[in-house]
Amino acid sequence: MRLFVILLMLLIGGATVVFVPDEAKKISGVSLVNPPRKINQEKMGEVKRINAEWVAVIPYGFSRSGQPEVTFDHSQQWWGEQTEGSCTLIEYAKVHKLKVMLKPHVWVMGEGWTGDFDLNESEDWLIWERDFSKYILHYAKVADSLDVEIMCIGTEYRIPARERPEFWRGLIKEVRKVYAGKVTYASNWDNYENIVWWDDVDYIGLDAYFPLAEGVHPKIEEIESGWSLVIENLSSFARRWDKQILFTEYGFQSANGAAGKHWEVDKSENNINEQLQADAYEATYRSLMDKSWFAGGFLWKWHFNARNGRWRGTEWTPQNKPAEKVIAKWYRKNL
Repeated sequence: MRLFVILLMLLIGGATVVFVPDEAKKISGVSLVNPPRKINQEKMGEVKRINAEWVAVIPYGFSRSGQPEVTFDHSQQWWGEQTEGSCTLIEYAKVHKLKVMLKPHVWVMGEGWTGDFDLNESEDWLIWERDFSKYILHYAKVADSLDVEIMCIGTEYRIPARERPEFWRGLIKEVRKVYAGKVTYASNWDNYENIVWWDDVDYIGLDAYFPLAEGVHPKIEEIESGWSLVIENLSSFARRWDKQILFTEYGFQSANGAAGKHWEVDKSENNINEQLQADAYEATYRSLMDKSWFAGGFLWKWHFNARNGRWRGTEWTPQNKPAEKVIAKWYRKNL
């Protein structure tokens, strides 16, 4: 029923509020883990304890490794990852006066990460383009009908983002026909320079998991030094395209080595380091918050079902860990 109402609003030309960014103010966001079961409206308000003003709502779609089909809205899928649940989460966010980025994200079964997704046949790529466009345009209509401020049209597709630029340019045009807000794309941190169609979006989107400092627990100043090298490139890239850079995802695990190559981090319980997570966030905000080309970002990630109010272990979430106070301090400065 909810989707029917949304589509009806589109057909009758419902008014849409267009988000106009203040370049002096950063997007202080969190990436939500869309929950498996319906939550109450009050749970959404918990993100305000870190002074967040934005949330990213992530409705998942699915592919299989080596197969072109993209599907979504499965009956066995988590409630929050389907259209109905995602719409409800957006509505909850609006009640709490939070702005929203809607960020459809494909999970590749057999691989997980879209970064390795590839197809061999041109016919298969056409099927993928058809299905992926259907998925994105479906949520672009949802985003427009619910006054979502930013629509992200894809996440970390390294190969098609690099090799099929005309597809993405065409998709962006189709999205803008049905959605009046800002548009971005979430490139992986090591692939953004290979994309040639940034001129068609409003923000250069990065999932910003840059390796910054080696070692078990580098000092804050060492992590800042790592950022300084990255910032040189990002600043130049932003000037080249005359666009702000939005961190569509960023963050750190609460584990030894989390300021380096995150994919190599030992996730076992004996490798927990919550203070390094806090230090890495501190170094990140010190390094970036005064940069005019930096639009802000969405930290990874926020759960609605924290066990006994606390997340232990090496998980990415900062909830009820020292990093939460660091984030709240810096996000407060942005209010």
